[in-house]
Amino acid sequence: MDAATSLKKKLALLLVVALIFILLFNVNLPNNNNKSIPKPSGPAGVCSLGVSEQTITPLKNTKHLLVSAYVDQRVKDLDIRIIGIFKRDSIQPLHCVFCCTNVLSKTTPATILQHSDHFGFPFATTDVMCQIPQNCKATHVTLLTTPDKESASDSTWLPIRNQKSDRQKEENVKFDFTVCISNLFGDYNNVLQFAETLEMYRLLGVNRVVIYNTSCGPELDRLLQSYSDEGFVEMVPWPIDKHLNPSRGWLHSEHGGDVHYFGQLTTLNECIYRSMERSRYVLLNDIDEIIMPYQHKDLMSLMNTLQNQNPNTGVFLIENHTYPKKTFNQSKWGPLPQWNGVPGFDIMVHIYREEPNRNIYHPHKLIVQPRAVQQTSVHDVLMMSATKFKVPPDVCRIIHSPIRTPTDPPLDRLHVDTRLWDFKDKLLPNVIKVLQRAELLRSETQN
Repeated sequence: MDAATSLKKKLALLLVVALIFILLFNVNLPNNNNKSIPKPSGPAGVCSLGVSEQTITPLKNTKHLLVSAYVDQRVKDLDIRIIGIFKRDSIQPLHCVFCCTNVLSKTTPATILQHSDHFGFPFATTDVMCQIPQNCKATHVTLLTTPDKESASDSTWLPIRNQKSDRQKEENVKFDFTVCISNLFGDYNNVLQFAETLEMYRLLGVNRVVIYNTSCGPELDRLLQSYSDEGFVEMVPWPIDKHLNPSRGWLHSEHGGDVHYFGQLTTLNECIYRSMERSRYVLLNDIDEIIMPYQHKDLMSLMNTLQNQNPNTGVFLIENHTYPKKTFNQSKWGPLPQWNGVPGFDIMVHIYREEPNRNIYHPHKLIVQPRAVQQTSVHDVLMMSATKFKVPPDVCRIIHSPIRTPTDPPLDRLHVDTRLWDFKDKLLPNVIKVLQRAELLRSETQN
């Protein structure tokens, strides 16, 4: 028994010594994992962290949202315009800080410009203007609530867009016409109207369509993905419903919510700046609207004429005309494809135009030179550096084919307008082609 007890004590002692040795060894052993991913130190590392990859970015320590930042030196002593959505009753002093080739700049005071159109909603489109410090080659910008730049260490940075080299400045813009479609949301799935409208714009000379997408129906999503793959459509994710309670209407007193019509005012402004260095003209309209020339074969010939007649004009107001849905007589107007299994309706059957009541306010939509615009609303420009011109409706007007209209006027009060049919022979085969490419025609379309 004594021998067994002695052996147990020796084994226990040996185990204790081994444990102590292991602990001492681990304490002194270099941590190779920490060496393989060194922690950033100093300002150089700060700028490489926290760059936003989202289209909507919350601003730290505020109730505000940031969208994008662009070079804009049209305002004296200011260089950068940050587009945001700000809580109107919570505006506070802000300070700009920049990444200057991965080194933090000193802070500069921000100039906050809230847009005048907000339709009573708590949140409004807001521009924040910043001055870049001297000797700073800025690549990213963020906003702080204090002038202490050290607080930028855990901020989220926005890349600065529209920076061009001298060579790029000399090159011509890439596109003649860009169409900005402000918002898609809900389960909107009007595939046929969307395809016809986009193909109509293509025939009119549009090079790019920018669409801000919160959500849409599955078939429309498939169509838009096909257009995006082709390069004709640029899809911008717009998850405004993840940050605010967006309204489905335009007036806060009637529709409630945090922000007007899913942030439509912000997306229209963002699209202008997104297109500023790459498009000669920008069309601001909804997807159920086509800005249609009536005395010219396409948009370029229209704008050449208008620009020659109005050389100092940068904003062209196009009058809205509604085309309510009425029974279409194919025996009178000719057969149309049946569009088997395609969701939505055919705009080609909307040939009856309602004369607008010009004794009351009547909306327009816009064709603008983006470099002439600083701020826009839906139906007019808020700040610009050029004059504007109302285009006569016999020269150009909007073909507006809504899903439903507030009134249902009788046929004897409507005008027959078959302008879309002038493009029928090219338009319809193109629509069939894009729907087949997206695998949205269930069977051969019948004429």
